[in-house]
Amino acid sequence: MDLGINGKIALVTAASRGLGRGCAEQLASENCRVAICARDEAAVKQVAADISTATDSEVIGIGADVSQIEDIDRLLAETRQSLGDPDILVTNAGGPPPGTYASTAIEDYQRALDLNLMSAVHLIRGVTPAMQSRGWGRIIAITSISVKQPIGTLLLSNMARAGLTGFLKTIATELAPDGITVNALLPGTHQTSRIDQLIQHRAEQENRTREEIMQEMTAANPTRTIGEPSDFGAAAAFLASAQANYITGQSLLIDGGSYKGLL
Repeated sequence: MDLGINGKIALVTAASRGLGRGCAEQLASENCRVAICARDEAAVKQVAADISTATDSEVIGIGADVSQIEDIDRLLAETRQSLGDPDILVTNAGGPPPGTYASTAIEDYQRALDLNLMSAVHLIRGVTPAMQSRGWGRIIAITSISVKQPIGTLLLSNMARAGLTGFLKTIATELAPDGITVNALLPGTHQTSRIDQLIQHRAEQENRTREEIMQEMTAANPTRTIGEPSDFGAAAAFLASAQANYITGQSLLIDGGSYKGLL
């Protein structure tokens, strides 16, 4: 199916690996011109070259830490200079360290908010003026299943991503008349370095092996599998599509049916 985004300019953050890379690959495969960023400049430039070769689309890599406002401003400026104003924005950032209320230091709260809430706010504020002037735009935020079903060992992530969800839902209503959709994608368990980090943390806390934790995660999912970044990226590409013009203000679970609630 032609998604109607051939030639659109997309910006995907934290995209040198994992879910961000999965989104960038899918958008590039739809012939979008894509800018990606990550903190490791050499790595993200190599990933951009690899995606470009695989998809025959223009992909550029920019070194940037989205928890830093100055880096976000530079990222947006370099994207505009190289490709133009983004039509599609996929916000993503690595998760804050795992921890509970008892183990989390007070200074860690602001760092988590800067990384997983304010980074998206700054990025969205940076791209919306051009989207509004064109009357078309797609904003997609990668959050987490934890905004519907908080995870006990991920206090900081639960807090920051829930705050981002409230922000997204609010601005979706405000930006809808301008032809801009705003949605969130909520990953469950996927094959990413973040999951590797969480498995290692659980193994250490529970004095168990990594293999035991992985088997438990797999068995707990109705599909008896772990998600792939490419599947997640396909969902992002659809939300960016012309066909998704009437979908906004939504939080879409990509979790293999793990979430047990009705809403």
